[in-house]
Amino acid sequence: MPILITRKWGRVGAALAAGVMFLAVSASGQANPAFWKLEWPNTDFSKHNVPLDEIFSGGVPRDGIPPIYEPRFASIDDVQRLYQGTEPMIQVAIDGKARAYPLGILMTHEIVNDELAGKPIAVTYCPLCNSAVVFDRNVDGQVLTFGVSGKLRNSDLVMYDHETESWWQQFTGKAIVGARSGALMRALPARLESLARFRARAPDGQLMIPRDVMRQPYGETPYADMDALWDTQSRTMLRERYPYDLPDDVSPLSRVIVVGGKAWSLGLLRARGRLEVDDLVLVWEPGQNSIHDAGTFATGRDVGNVTVRRRDKDGTLSDVAYDVVFAFAFRAFRPDGEIVF
Repeated sequence: MPILITRKWGRVGAALAAGVMFLAVSASGQANPAFWKLEWPNTDFSKHNVPLDEIFSGGVPRDGIPPIYEPRFASIDDVQRLYQGTEPMIQVAIDGKARAYPLGILMTHEIVNDELAGKPIAVTYCPLCNSAVVFDRNVDGQVLTFGVSGKLRNSDLVMYDHETESWWQQFTGKAIVGARSGALMRALPARLESLARFRARAPDGQLMIPRDVMRQPYGETPYADMDALWDTQSRTMLRERYPYDLPDDVSPLSRVIVVGGKAWSLGLLRARGRLEVDDLVLVWEPGQNSIHDAGTFATGRDVGNVTVRRRDKDGTLSDVAYDVVFAFAFRAFRPDGEIVF
């Protein structure tokens, strides 16, 4: 039976009410495409490449978590007074243009449809898996626009495209249900780093800003204490909820750095500071808050900044697409993948 972490939402507009996130195992694994069709009349449920009974409601309706279609930006100088500098940001740079998307905003929207340096991109974040991936929205010559389906698979965000209403897995970028089933989006190099590091790297970069900071608690998180669950809850109970192949002393909620089908534990990289594996160079440095620790981002524990770059034959380093996720999510989607502890 698939494992589900789900959440309830406390305000209209999908602003999160602190403290209402809970862990649960679904009591029923029965998919119901006939019922889904009422909400998704244009989705072709006869086409799918995953078992439909692995897909569950995440507790919200279609676009109950509202994606962003027209993001607003400001210069770092204009908004830096609102931050202490250690808050986490998804950062993208294309052809000399750089933008940062705060997790404080993405946590309550999960998808940003944007265009940077002429390239259509989807900036995505699943707080239940801590998965942050930026995709090229041009798929096989068609630019897609993405929304939040309200569904989860392996506790990961299931997106949908407006053009065909196919369902897409956020962790992999693969269409899993509908006319586009089997299609794959290209993940783009991006970094999950603090605002201070973004400013140092791209002082002329832009920062996404909220539309209504007074109504939406972008500095608060309902995912507080997830970092401590391994210590505060029975390890047996967590093991039953996350029955994946992990060492006994490794929490399913521990973070791993993912590049393709391989992962390295954050604890290992943090202890060493730098890892060089074949042509990859992984580096950890302090100075980024966790959104899964305290009730506000600014007070979350320091999980550090991770960069992953590839060295070419001339020795030049360039960013690669990577993700920093909970171990259970990597195991769920890459059951044969290797984790180096």
